[in-house]
Amino acid sequence: MSHRPRKRFGQNFLVDRGVVAAIVAAVSPARGDHIVEIGPGQGVLTAPLLQEVEQLHAVEVDRDLCAALRTRFPADKLILHQGDALEFDFATLPAPMRVVGNLPYNISTPLLFRLTQYEANCTDMHFMLQDEVVQRMAAAPSSAAYGRLSVMLQYRFEIERLFGVPPSAFYPVPSVDSAIVRLRPLTPAARAARGLAHDEQRFATVVTAAFTQRRKTLRNALAGVMAVDKLQELGIEARLRPENLSVADFVAIANAGAEGEGR
Repeated sequence: MSHRPRKRFGQNFLVDRGVVAAIVAAVSPARGDHIVEIGPGQGVLTAPLLQEVEQLHAVEVDRDLCAALRTRFPADKLILHQGDALEFDFATLPAPMRVVGNLPYNISTPLLFRLTQYEANCTDMHFMLQDEVVQRMAAAPSSAAYGRLSVMLQYRFEIERLFGVPPSAFYPVPSVDSAIVRLRPLTPAARAARGLAHDEQRFATVVTAAFTQRRKTLRNALAGVMAVDKLQELGIEARLRPENLSVADFVAIANAGAEGEGR
């Protein structure tokens, strides 16, 4: 490798061409798609994607990798944005976007939360992530992996784990297994089934409060956020634990209004 992977950027470069081909097949890009790649690195995924689309936008934080990518790909084909994906405004890019990326594992969770802001701008997202994170994203209620990440993402997206990727597919070799996951914004019917939060900040507050103390019952975990009698009015048993609730349950709690706060 001509570029030394940098730990501070969480760089583990995908080197398995078979896995690259499988990712491109899963994305199945059309010529006119607006593809956005997060963390193109050395361009192992960028190159085959550019063979399928007219133009590709990419966000890369490493200036040395940016310089190499600019040398390798024409500027009218690869529109490179040097900067931190955690701070980048994806709303400035052409929509609807199809977002792709081998996400740095050290920032994957905050980056996923940030990308929820751009749900309306996206057709889908395909990411390489630590398999444990993917399992949490797609987890069902009453399972050990179900938590804040599950609820906040499933509120907006249909989540599908596509296939696993072994550590040997990367350089340097990570100590964890990886997986490819697909996120698609929910259809109007699916969104209606899960409910719409009247105040999304309150929804996020309720979910965060619940899972900050996930081993406690709802009576205790939501103390100061939702009164027990309010839970009972919603038909939710206060002796349950947060992991036992569906996304729709959390929406219902959030929508119950602020009158139960602090009681």
